[in-house]
Amino acid sequence: MNLPAEIKYEKNGRIVVVTIDRPDAMNALTPAMLTGLEDAMAEFEADDELLCAVLTASGDRAFCTGMDLKEAMPLLTSGEELGFEDHTKRQFSDVWKPIIAAVNGYCIAGGLEMLQGTDIRIAAEHAVFGLGEVRWGIIPTGGSHVKLPRQIPWAVAMELLLTGENIDAERAYSIGLVNRVVPADELLPTALKLAEKIARNGPLAVRTAKQIAVRALNLEPGLVLEKALGAKVLASEDAVEGPKAFLEKRKPAFKGR
Repeated sequence: MNLPAEIKYEKNGRIVVVTIDRPDAMNALTPAMLTGLEDAMAEFEADDELLCAVLTASGDRAFCTGMDLKEAMPLLTSGEELGFEDHTKRQFSDVWKPIIAAVNGYCIAGGLEMLQGTDIRIAAEHAVFGLGEVRWGIIPTGGSHVKLPRQIPWAVAMELLLTGENIDAERAYSIGLVNRVVPADELLPTALKLAEKIARNGPLAVRTAKQIAVRALNLEPGLVLEKALGAKVLASEDAVEGPKAFLEKRKPAFKGR
């Protein structure tokens, strides 16, 4: 497995800790890092000695702030795919072993979309969650329109999707987006303790339990629809203007086309 330097893969007995390691850029993902995460999780899924994964990030400012717009937006607005060429798939779609997220700061945009592909979520007290894409004339196409209303109440999911505003860790806990909120220094130990508890159970039973639960949601038709309609937004003038305004730190001038 040849991972980019920003993706760390560390075995700890029956558990693997996968770490996004780009703290100077708020752990924003490059295309290479996105591919690296998928490769790391595929390796985890294929390794019979590993029973649970913990996904976290370096530093205390951010878990993940999504794709690096400087690299990603020229590709997206030109119609190129950034992974998931199979439109029925999103991050970790083919991983049936449990993934625990340890959220150590901002978990926004693609970071929150990635979180929705995990099974159990532990958040530090200062963690922040949100999908701000609409504020910049684009939409999240990593599965949020399909997964989020199934994971939290409809009205709250729509508020996140339509306003682009963030919520804090306590609010995330109250709506069921995360399982626990802990002090920052207890984040990784809490996640590892949960992973060890899962790893003591029957591996076939655990893997099958997750597979049944996920497959019973029948996400695939919605994910295809999200990709198809999302492509129209990403091809618009607004999708060029919004990220440009974001990078230039100014208010976007949307035209609705």
